Amino acid sequence: MEINGRPHGVIRLPSSKSYAHRALLAAGLAGDSRVDRIVWSKDTEATLGALTALGATVTRKEDAATVGKPMDGGILSEIDCGESGSTLRFLIPLAAALRGRTVFIGHGRLMERPLAPYEQALGRQLTFAREGDRLTVTGRLTAGDFTLPGDVSSQFITGLLFALPLLEGDSTLTLSSPLQSAGYVDLTLQVLHAYGIRVTHEDHTVFRVAGRQTYRPADYTVEGDFSGAAFFLVAGALGCEVECCGLNEHSAQGDRAILDFLRQAGATVGHGVHGGLTVTADRLHGITADVTDCPDLVPPLSALLAFCEGESRIIGAGRLRIKESDRLAAVTAELSKLGARIDEYEDHLVFHGVDRLHGGDCRAWNDHRIAMMVAIAALRADGTVTIDDPACVSKSYPLFWEDYKGDGSK
Repeated sequence: MEINGRPHGVIRLPSSKSYAHRALLAAGLAGDSRVDRIVWSKDTEATLGALTALGATVTRKEDAATVGKPMDGGILSEIDCGESGSTLRFLIPLAAALRGRTVFIGHGRLMERPLAPYEQALGRQLTFAREGDRLTVTGRLTAGDFTLPGDVSSQFITGLLFALPLLEGDSTLTLSSPLQSAGYVDLTLQVLHAYGIRVTHEDHTVFRVAGRQTYRPADYTVEGDFSGAAFFLVAGALGCEVECCGLNEHSAQGDRAILDFLRQAGATVGHGVHGGLTVTADRLHGITADVTDCPDLVPPLSALLAFCEGESRIIGAGRLRIKESDRLAAVTAELSKLGARIDEYEDHLVFHGVDRLHGGDCRAWNDHRIAMMVAIAALRADGTVTIDDPACVSKSYPLFWEDYKGDGSK
């Protein structure tokens, strides 16, 4: 597809996928609950399907889901997780708490992504058998003391925090290394609290979870998504007149850090006439961005730093090699095709800013965030830019291209 158009006007951002996954699971465990303002993407649809597979009765509407009967283990033996790492990692301990055997089906690179933290932490209670795109987990999760690394993915921590309150006894979860992406764990704790679950922790290192807790029904409205907004906020810094609406400036989302990175690079963050966020910039200069707690910001940040004067660095990014694609390699390859100057290292990237890019044919790597990055970088390209798989944005932001080319009247 040839990328054309220029974002402008009001953009009402989709709801946070991170919050939506968590709220759907909590509502599914509570029953008699409603989750509003969901943008249905392939990932959120995978989690919704998991609720049904585990016995919940769910009514889906245009932007909401209502749960009647809560999850009780269900009768279906398979859960199709699509390409959603959140769905798979959240559901492994939860399904094991509700029933004894589950087959998880994955697509794309999902089953290549690490599961070793669960295999090590839960290996005495559960068995894991992978065969192609299928993972069979057998055994029942019981209360106890669990240890997980804090520097692989916060999704493992979230999965256990959802499951442990259901068990008969009390449990502790200890992190064996410093927690990265702490904001995502805070999101989890917020949602658990909204549904009546109590978890205490000591500086995000030792989590104490009482057993025999009950998820309480609640109605929950999902806030706007900073992960998706980051692309259009960067577009503002690159000269587009956009107003991003639906965001909570005080959100616990780690990707809210995009606002700080933009300011550090010389952009001004303000408010538009509709109360949304705007970004303007006369001159952008190089920065060092530590993405330890916000790894999903690497693609939009890369589209920004490619144009910042001088040298910029993205550090703390080693985990990006095990996402939907090897994102460090993908960022380097695709932006370099357009004339960006990037040095790729094992766990960081170095950018040497340029003023303009040229055209080129880019590959999305079957990765929604890489496709969106290319679209934003194309705003400062003098030639035609094409992308081979524009539809991959449906994983998280199905209306991205509509918003990218929209008339700003929403």
